[in-house]
Amino acid sequence: MKRQRNRGRVVAAVLAAVCAAAALPGQARAAGPGVYAFDPDAKNVQGATTNVEASTLDEGVPYRSMIKPGEKLYYRVTLDDASAAYVSAVAVPGDSGEVAYGDGINVSLRETDDTSCGSERANFGSGEYARPIAAYVSRTIKEGGSTCQESGQYDVLVERESKDASNSEAWGLELRFLEEPRLRSGVAMPTDGPESWPSASAKPLTGKQQKRSGGAGYSEATSLENGRWQDTVAPGQTRFYRVPVDWGQQIHATAELSNSTGTSTEFVGNALTLSLDNPAQGHVSNATLSYSGGPASASLRPLPPVAYRNRFDSSTQVSTMRFAGWYYLSVSLSPKLKEFYGSEPIPFELAVQVKNKAEASPYEGDAGVFGVTDQDREVARKGKNAREAAQSGPMTVVAAAGIGTGSVLLLGLGVWTLLARRRAAVTPAPGSPAVGGHRPPRGR
Repeated sequence: MKRQRNRGRVVAAVLAAVCAAAALPGQARAAGPGVYAFDPDAKNVQGATTNVEASTLDEGVPYRSMIKPGEKLYYRVTLDDASAAYVSAVAVPGDSGEVAYGDGINVSLRETDDTSCGSERANFGSGEYARPIAAYVSRTIKEGGSTCQESGQYDVLVERESKDASNSEAWGLELRFLEEPRLRSGVAMPTDGPESWPSASAKPLTGKQQKRSGGAGYSEATSLENGRWQDTVAPGQTRFYRVPVDWGQQIHATAELSNSTGTSTEFVGNALTLSLDNPAQGHVSNATLSYSGGPASASLRPLPPVAYRNRFDSSTQVSTMRFAGWYYLSVSLSPKLKEFYGSEPIPFELAVQVKNKAEASPYEGDAGVFGVTDQDREVARKGKNAREAAQSGPMTVVAAAGIGTGSVLLLGLGVWTLLARRRAAVTPAPGSPAVGGHRPPRGR
């Protein structure tokens, strides 16, 4: 019995150590202001100043790069002649300096002869404070289209636009290249934008408020379902969340910043920014609020239900609501509040409503990131981020701890070696005296 207890203590100690290590990823959610959590699976890639030297981005793989003020960097992708394609860039300036109104990035997709397939620009707007901003460019297959329709290599050009007085340090870049699944054969899809859609604002939610902590990047975005979610955000910090929005569904979101507990009533314009990005990290919409120490709120403008035909609309807010999947919400607080209200995090509420019954997917086969599954809805209910949701099976704890396979094997071997030695110490060899000097009885 004593030997079993000792053995149990060894196993318990090892499991406790592993579990303690497993808690480490969760600490990233407590990252300080200005700290962005890049995708841990991102590969490093260097942008080229000439297109012929550009590195190729593989579909579905996250990448990490850098861009300096005024730089124009090339990357390359290989497209087929049937799939819609998307390349996104998240610019991460950090918190080391100010940014100007016009600062930002421009992302464009081009044929190798420099024919433009499209472009999109993202900047900091009237907020004028450093925070992660995202932009994407798309290639859509159009019947009768004359440019950017053929298979082959295409250039992705990322340009950083900075004013002379703005931050001169390099920004981080997080890049992704995605291809949309092919449509089901025999299904006729619309070729023009929606004529109308429900544009009324959602009624305020009245349910019980729940606490849920946001992540420090897209890969750490905390999953949400319909409800009132409470969190805190510090000056200069951005919190990330994600919400599953299926075909035919319409998302509404409101951020309400709490009153200050101090005595200051100084006015800070564009103190908080609420942003929405689509599953390909294309920017959809944002809303801002000003702050004077009292409660304040900002709501996203009503957006159309997710529909394939939205992509043909001239409005960016409509065209970006073109596919189902995880939509990303982020809440950023201006560092200017620190001067008048201190550096402590301020409580806020994020109210999320996804309306309408889900409709059938138009794709052939697995929709990948451009779809919503029952498992996604369960993940949203539990509040897991993408990395947590992907972990399953008996090795989940080890995977979450980020321990390498070799280390895990060594740890396991060490445990079992120790146990084997203890067993050997108390188990007599055949024909040898037993413990205590007594021989086992001879068989008759």
